[in-house]
Amino acid sequence: MFGRNYLLKLFILIAQINTMGQDPENLKKSIKEIGEKLAKLGMDLSEIKFSYKIENKTSKDYWGKRINDFKKYQKKALEYYNQVCAMTRLVNVEESQMFLLRTSKFNQLASSLLELMEKIKENPSIIDSKDKQQSQWSREIKNEIIEQSNKCLRHEVDMNSLFREFYEAHLKNMLQPNQ
Repeated sequence: MFGRNYLLKLFILIAQINTMGQDPENLKKSIKEIGEKLAKLGMDLSEIKFSYKIENKTSKDYWGKRINDFKKYQKKALEYYNQVCAMTRLVNVEESQMFLLRTSKFNQLASSLLELMEKIKENPSIIDSKDKQQSQWSREIKNEIIEQSNKCLRHEVDMNSLFREFYEAHLKNMLQPNQ
């Protein structure tokens, strides 16, 4: 869904931002502009209200809606993290490259989660916790989706914590009115 072309576009965006130079006023202005985009994307993400919690719902409609909601969330989250990467790149290229790798890993984890959701949508009884005669395959898929969902959540929490630490260490003082 978001493969090489997507990452290529991100690299081009980063290269364009990097050519702006490091004039302190331009840097401050660029960081503020990206910050405004991040704030908007954060609001958009909160409006999607996606939760990684796996519900024991056995309806194809439920899983179809959940898949669509997660696709919207994944797309918006990738936009958000790409802006974080662009902002980070303005101040520290190495940190931005590490964040880009984390963004790519988020995309991989999210894609795997979507694949598992599709399997459950095709056979929703997989997720039924009341079914005492579930096959080994169904139990494995159910355990996999719970594990994958938890991995996605932990990865996003880590990414957000790292960005918060980076912001506190490198950007907060730069954006103070008297600086």
